[in-house]
Amino acid sequence: MTKRIIGLTGGIATGKTTVTNYLASAYDLPIFDADIYARDAVSRGSPILGAIAQRYGEQILLPDGGLNRQKLGEIIFNHQNERNWVEGLIHPYVRDRFLKAITQSPLPTLVLVVPLLFEAGMANLVTEIWVVSCSQEQQLQRLIQRNHLNREQAKARINSQLSLEEKVARADVILDNSFTLEALLKQVDVALKIRIGN
Repeated sequence: MTKRIIGLTGGIATGKTTVTNYLASAYDLPIFDADIYARDAVSRGSPILGAIAQRYGEQILLPDGGLNRQKLGEIIFNHQNERNWVEGLIHPYVRDRFLKAITQSPLPTLVLVVPLLFEAGMANLVTEIWVVSCSQEQQLQRLIQRNHLNREQAKARINSQLSLEEKVARADVILDNSFTLEALLKQVDVALKIRIGN
């Protein structure tokens, strides 16, 4: 039997973590997270962090030699070319980690959480695509609240990704997180019971 590989994506602050936690706790599914791999890619002393520091100077590093994420965020969320350059270093590393995880896992169903599934060209790693969605205003308010950003900063982060409409258009499963938590989790239950392509 071929593996069922769910690619979970969506916009920033739409509720991917809520869905991920539920899949892990209620269904005991293994979760492989692009954000964790991306953090590993720029860990202290890594070649990728070295390349970033070479490009942007010591100001991009914290006193302990780790990455100053806030500083890097200021650069890449305001300059498309710089974001492309940084992602060009990180995405191949993340893809490689996913491929290893898929190959090594003996389990029949895996969940890859990939916020930039389409942008990073990783849709071909999965057998079905789940997109967590909500209204634009809800997304904006959740992001402002969660990351303590002002409206302009939040908009810049949202606009740095492919639009939610485009992601929804390419989804096999749409999880609408505009309503209650219970309503969202019920959609997850239904989606898991339907095997895409069968």
